[in-house]
Amino acid sequence: MKPLIIVAGATGDLGGRIVAALCQRGASVRALVRPGTDSAILTSLSQHGAQVQPVEFTDPAALTRACEGGSCVVSALAGLREVIVDTQARLLAAAVAAGVPRFIPSDFCSDYTQQLPGTNRNFDLRREFQTQLEQTPVAATSILNGAFAEVLTYNIPLLDFKQQQVGYWEDADWKIDFTTKDDTAAYTAAAALDPDTPRFLRIASFQPSPRELVMLAEAAGRGRFELVRLGSRHELATRVQQVRAANPAGEQQLYADWQQMQYLLSMFSVQNQPLDNARYPDLTWTPFLSFLTA
Repeated sequence: MKPLIIVAGATGDLGGRIVAALCQRGASVRALVRPGTDSAILTSLSQHGAQVQPVEFTDPAALTRACEGGSCVVSALAGLREVIVDTQARLLAAAVAAGVPRFIPSDFCSDYTQQLPGTNRNFDLRREFQTQLEQTPVAATSILNGAFAEVLTYNIPLLDFKQQQVGYWEDADWKIDFTTKDDTAAYTAAAALDPDTPRFLRIASFQPSPRELVMLAEAAGRGRFELVRLGSRHELATRVQQVRAANPAGEQQLYADWQQMQYLLSMFSVQNQPLDNARYPDLTWTPFLSFLTA
């Protein structure tokens, strides 16, 4: 009998990829979606082979029924407190009530266990949910993937195609963890089907330093790049505080300008060590040059 994996947040970018990866591995997948979800998204999930289950996340009884029979609940929910803490708490309670033995929370970020509270607002919300998660009998596994590699295509200061420069803080040889969304989804699918996962799994498709990014971007045919020191980590942290104080509306925004700066600070503050990439030997990791030239 195929294991049944429950996926919440299946209509999102990462969630949809996780559903596809699970179906490719032969799992039975129940994708939880909110009533009224766009029919095109539902069709896409069904075409992958998932069972689409509309459910109101504010209805504990319905949510519990939606989790029944599952061997693992995977959360790919994205949002602020009302989602990462409140909605995930309801999903967790439903998983416990339904007797689901395992839960993969929507962490998918840099290793927040190495960062002090207050360093990153969105990581603090994950840490707050972990407090509830660890008080249940469910076996939890967080997958920490560093930054999604796709941010390297957004003209962020670290790799700015418009300015043709690689900007860094503190150390030009600091290794930064990046994992593509497809690699993250494939690994999450493998972990969801693995009954013996540890509390944390740390992965990275590639770990280039800023100095290496210059060479790699040029090797990918993206032109000549200049390596530019933008300051120290302390200076970046101070700037985050200033920008945050000037933008109180950002407290209600998932990716406020200062939150994006907090993500950059985390990239230069922690590293995934050791990596758990080899746990599933059948997975193929995306090479950096293949990613950048795609």
